[in-house]
Amino acid sequence: MSIEEKQQEIIDTFAMYEDWMDKYEYIIELGKELPIIAEEKKTDDRLIEGCQSRVWLSSDLKEGKMEFHADSDAIITKGIIGLLIQVMNNETPEVIATTDLHFIKDIGLQEHLSPTRSNGLVSMVKKMKLSAVKAI
Repeated sequence: MSIEEKQQEIIDTFAMYEDWMDKYEYIIELGKELPIIAEEKKTDDRLIEGCQSRVWLSSDLKEGKMEFHADSDAIITKGIIGLLIQVMNNETPEVIATTDLHFIKDIGLQEHLSPTRSNGLVSMVKKMKLSAVKAI
């Protein structure tokens, strides 16, 4: 599945929900399903700056594709990083670095987050794209 198809899948999923309370519930469920990263990977250098809650992001390049793992101490934030991982995992660094993540705008995510969470979302995207650029 291409990164574009993954974005469209999220857009379609969010379109099934009538109101934002249901969409938040879905994001929370994603957070609960996100695999836990090893405690030794929860280091200060993996913390994403600019997030209200603590978010750790680990990335590896395996067989030419990026593999991301993350955790957060806030369940909704964990769900948001889970959405980003869903889109960017197993993509080449070049694709991640150059793709417009339009699904964020298309589902209205940023406008339905508090300003601090919205800033955190931007920081998460930047950190993931930077990890990809470093791997090129």
